[in-house]
Formats: sequence, C-alpha cells, structure tokens
Amino acid sequence: MIPDTATNTKANFLRLLSYVKDRKIGLIVAIIGMIGYGAVDTLFVYSIKPLIDEGLSGKNPAVLTYMPIFVLGIVLLRGICGFASSYGMSWVGGHLVMKIQRQIFNHLMLMPVSFFDKNPTGTLISKITYDSNQVSTAATASLVNLVRESATIIGLLILMFYNSWQLSLIFFVIGPPVGYAINLVSRRFRKISTNLQHAVGNVTTTSEQMLNGHKEILSFGGQPKEEARFNSASNMIRRQQMKMATVSAIANPAVQFIASIGLSIVLFAASSPELVAELSPGTFTIIVTSMMMLLKPLRVITQLNNDVQRAMAACTSLFTVMDMDTETDTGSHVTKRAKGKINLENVEFKYPTKNEIVLKSINLNIEAGQTVALVGRSGSGKSTIAGLLPKFYEVQSGQVLLDDIPVQDYQLKNLREQFAQVSQTVHLFSGTIAENIGYANENASREEIERVAEMANVTSFIEKFEDGFDTVIGEKGVMLSGGQRQRIAIARALLKDAPVLILDEATSALDTESERKIQQAIDRVCSDRTAIVIAHRLSTIENADMIVVLDEGVVVEQGSHAELMANQGDYYQLHQIQFGEK
Repeated sequence: MIPDTATNTKANFLRLLSYVKDRKIGLIVAIIGMIGYGAVDTLFVYSIKPLIDEGLSGKNPAVLTYMPIFVLGIVLLRGICGFASSYGMSWVGGHLVMKIQRQIFNHLMLMPVSFFDKNPTGTLISKITYDSNQVSTAATASLVNLVRESATIIGLLILMFYNSWQLSLIFFVIGPPVGYAINLVSRRFRKISTNLQHAVGNVTTTSEQMLNGHKEILSFGGQPKEEARFNSASNMIRRQQMKMATVSAIANPAVQFIASIGLSIVLFAASSPELVAELSPGTFTIIVTSMMMLLKPLRVITQLNNDVQRAMAACTSLFTVMDMDTETDTGSHVTKRAKGKINLENVEFKYPTKNEIVLKSINLNIEAGQTVALVGRSGSGKSTIAGLLPKFYEVQSGQVLLDDIPVQDYQLKNLREQFAQVSQTVHLFSGTIAENIGYANENASREEIERVAEMANVTSFIEKFEDGFDTVIGEKGVMLSGGQRQRIAIARALLKDAPVLILDEATSALDTESERKIQQAIDRVCSDRTAIVIAHRLSTIENADMIVVLDEGVVVEQGSHAELMANQGDYYQLHQIQFGEK
C-alpha cells in the first residue's frame, strides 16, 4: 500500500486549480454563469415585495401586468446561466481529468521496477480510473453546485439585510453551529473516502488476479477461495459506502434542523409589535421566503461535502504517487552502439522487498561478442544479473560496467537501447502480430519484420492464419500458444538489433524442433554481438563461449562446457542429473 504523503488539503486544492489555468476562459464563463444563477434567484425573491405591496394591494396595478413577462425573462435568464455554468465546468473538468490521467499514466511509466514489485497492479489501475473520476466529480457537478448555491446564499443574505437587518442578524446565531456541523462531517467523509479508495483498489487487484489466473483457478479448484476473497473485498466497499450514506443521512437533516431554529426565531421575533409596525407584508414575506430558500443550498452544500471530500481524498492519493521520485537518470554518457563488453565488479544486491542478499560479491567479465550462459538452480541469481545490466535495479555495492563505463553514467534511454531481452514470461500487446514484432522499432519496414519473423520461426505458424501478419492476437496474446508467443518475442528482440542480447529461458516453451531452429537463428545472430543466455536446459548452451555457474548468489565456477565437465564440479552434477548419466 502506498502511504499518503500529500495530505495538505489547501495545497492539494490549489494544485488542482493549477491544472485548469490554461482553461481560464471556460472557467470564467462557468463562474459568471454560477454567480448569475444565484443572482437571478435573489432577484426573483425580491420581486415578491412589489408584487404583494403594490400589485396585490391595488396601489400599482401595472405590476400585475408586467409580472408575467418578468417571470418568463427570469426563467429564461436562469436557464442560460445554468447552461453556461454546467457546460463550462464540464469542459474544464473534462480537460482537467484528461490532464491528470495522462500525467499519472506517464509518471507510472517512469517509475522504477522496484515500485511495481511493492504495489499491486490493481491498486495502480484504480488510481488511473477510479481516483481520477472522483476528481472529475468535484471538478464538474460538485463545484458547479457549490459555487452556485454559495452565490444564492450570499444573494439571499444581502437581500435579507437590505430589507431588515434586525431579523437578518438571527442568521449569524445559526451560522457557527452549521459551520461546525459541516466541518465535523467533512473530517468523517475524508476518512471514509480514503478507506473506500483502498477498498476499490483491493477489488480491482482481486478481479485482475482472477482473470489472469483463471486457468489455474479451474485446475486447482480455487473457485471457493477466490469467491471468498472477492466477497471480502466487495463487502469492504459496501461497508464504507454504508458509512458514507449514514453520515450523509444524519448530516442533512441535522443542518436543516439547525437552520429551521433560525427560521422559528425569525417568526417569533416578527410577532413583536415594534417589528410588525415597521415591516410591510412584502418585506416580511421576503425575509421568511429567503430563510426558507436558504435551507435548500445549505442542504445541497452538506450533500456536496461528501463528493468534495471524496475528491480531495482522491487528490491526496494521486498527488502522493505523482510526488514520488522516478527512476534515477543522472548519467550523461551516450553511445550510438556499444561494443558489448560487460563487467560486474564485486556486485552485491538485494531486492527492495526482501532482506536477504541475492547476489554476493559477483565478479564477472564478458568480452564483446561472447556468448555467455548463466546456469544454476532456481533462485541462484541468474535473472537478477540480467535485470541489473539495463539498470532495472540499483546495486547495493560494487558496479556494473558496459564497455568499461558504469551503467549509471549512461543516459538511461541510451543504456537500454543497447540491450534486447526475451524473458520466460512473455508480454504481448493487444494488436496484430506485425505490430507486436514492430514494437521494437517503430520505423521498421514490413520486409524487416518478415525477415526477423522468418529467423525466429514465426512464419511457419503465421501462414496458417487467414490474416497472416495482420492477425489480431488479443490481450496478452491469448489467441496464441506459449511457444508461439515466445517466438514472436524473440523476433521482436531480433528486430531491435541491439549489441547485447539477453535470453532468459527464451526457448523454454518451445518444442524440440522449434527450439532447434531458433537456436540456429540465435547462433547466427549472436555471431556479431554479446549474448547472455539463461537456461535450465543445458543442451542449449553447450556451445557457449563461457558458462557461469551460480549457486545462492555466488559464482561457484565458470569456463567452457568441456572445462567444466572435466572439473566435475557443480556444472558436472547438474549435467549428470539432467541427462541421467552415471
């Protein structure tokens, strides 16, 4: 769980407003519409006085003549102001949310790999979707109603003081209790909203795990377990929503009751002979009507407090992530194409989420153009070394060098241009086969894509598809087998044409015939570049220039296949176990 750090409400609100500074025209139009809406309502209440004191009393019959036209005009003007405020704020709010979503999306892409190791994907997705939509609510309907009703309250108060300041002073008797009640509710809403965001993140994470691991759930009969997990997560949302509804249901009548006390005091005070003699029927009606009309905006503002506090909690969640440091990129060295020489000098490393050291004093020298295999039992640190080369993680001590230059001295983008990687877990994007292969080089021609596809033995199964290279493979390549996905990933890496090729169990999902063909292609490609091959299947790396054997984060031996077999050490034992030799 990401701890909230951007908790200053005022600072978050001002920061939120900074997102609309380039939309000032729309904001100004919306604010004018909101203020105009409140002013029109005030003017309509004010028209009651001449209607009663002059029109209905017979002093000025002309009032009754123009009053219908006045009412039509007021309603039309009210509609125009309402449209301007709603449309203007929707336009501003839409751009605001789009800007925040783009910023949080781009910021997440720049976060280090360790950040994603610590935080569930579902929680991060909910920030882009749910949290940003909560901000949208505050930026559109909530803010429109807040400013509009506030303008109505101010207009009605001015009207009341203008007609009878004595009775209007009673409003200040109820003002502090109403303010205290709203403040109390605000704090409660904020706490519940934060808990609700965490609950939504848990539901998203649980749903994502179920969808991604559906086959495993069916295979192991995990439906009851996943159902119980999702029921618990969804019940947490229900509980938080009920708490929100309970607070809102209590707050609205409480605020209205406090306001009705003020109205009762006004009615009682107006019965005194001094005020009866001073107030006309129209004036008294304006005072009472104004106070009754104040109940609605007070109720609306109290209800809006729920949405506003929910949005401010969402701002806290979003801004906390945006304020996190992205990947360290302080290097300045740039090379067009590295030679491919790699050195690890006394490297020690542990993952941010774990306490134990994964790599211990690793020293490794790989010459440019060499093919080096990393072998060892699971958890020995093979894939960890592959992750350190393109600087996905920072080492605790020692250094990693590319062409005798520490990797931290390279510009990060330039450093990663020197590596092409194929991992055991292949990720393909929703799109066509050609688009997935071409992802490595957006400027690649169709001929280049087809050439690497032929090298990676992709063409053999593409020919069976009606649309060939233009076949849509679905999300994560669900329309393909594991071996087919891996071959596309290899073709993608070959298209990048990087000086260093990292193959992390890249042929593990292939059948023997496909593996043989791809191994021949890899051998051809690796002839003019450095290749680091991680493999459990020792038959695939016997021709490597050097084989490095790791055990529990330590290099225990290294050499050619023949040398290591002659030493009869760890590699020899692994070979014996795998091939069943005595």
